[in-house]
Amino acid sequence: MLVKAVDTGARQTAAFALFTAALALVNVGVLKELVAYSEMNATDSHVILVPLVSAVLIFQDRRLIFASHRPALPLGAAMVAVGGLIVLGAWFLDQVLTPHGLLSVRVAGVVIAWIGGFVSVYGSTASRAALFPLLFLAFTVPIPEPVVAGATQLLKSGSAIATASLFSLTQTPYLREGYVFSLPSVVIEIADECSGIRSSIGLLLTTLLAGHTFLSRPWAKLVMIVAILPVAVLKNGIRIVTLTLLSIHVDPGFLSGQLHHEGGIVFFLLSLAILAPLLFVLRRYEIARPAGA
Repeated sequence: MLVKAVDTGARQTAAFALFTAALALVNVGVLKELVAYSEMNATDSHVILVPLVSAVLIFQDRRLIFASHRPALPLGAAMVAVGGLIVLGAWFLDQVLTPHGLLSVRVAGVVIAWIGGFVSVYGSTASRAALFPLLFLAFTVPIPEPVVAGATQLLKSGSAIATASLFSLTQTPYLREGYVFSLPSVVIEIADECSGIRSSIGLLLTTLLAGHTFLSRPWAKLVMIVAILPVAVLKNGIRIVTLTLLSIHVDPGFLSGQLHHEGGIVFFLLSLAILAPLLFVLRRYEIARPAGA
């Protein structure tokens, strides 16, 4: 029986590998466009790494995921068909959508088709066990421009409030008009580029992965997700105020120097340091109060 199960699993893995290769070959143009886009667009630079992360997550939990692998061909085939229709349908929307929007639609179709192939080969039970890494693949889709614009404005507004609060906390005199802050020796503006949208996306992905890895209860994972926005806003406010105060009291070059353009990783690590205690508390709570206790 064990030999039979191993043989069945090997055949399924070979079939899925063949399906993945065929899907990639058919959509090679879309995949090349996605790679080129991720290299040119900093906001979506993460998209080509997401499939690798999902693959690692599936591999780590392979014993649980593939404990039951009965094919679900009708459901999976329907998903593959839907994904294929989305990719094909995008060709008729080139007069309606921007190139960015078209790419998002096509990549979404490829992702749905790939998940459908997974369901077809390994079945619904395995797919439920692999639900997080499969859903995580949604981040392979370039974020629609209206969503980016809305998120940028939200982060800018929050960052302006955080910046004003931190200036007041440090007793730094200022006048504020919208996103413009006038200080005794410098005037700064929180532009779209200063919204922290890229690091906020990175923070979202990192937090989702941390919640999946270390937390088991949905409400605890939700708490971590809800904390992302205030932490992102606070981090951005600290970054703006730090650079401004350094430019005033140390060197005006800080507003245009290396720390401004390349110091995002420092403040990103700061945001992780702020979230870490919350994760620790939630983790300890889950250990102290196991489900059903």
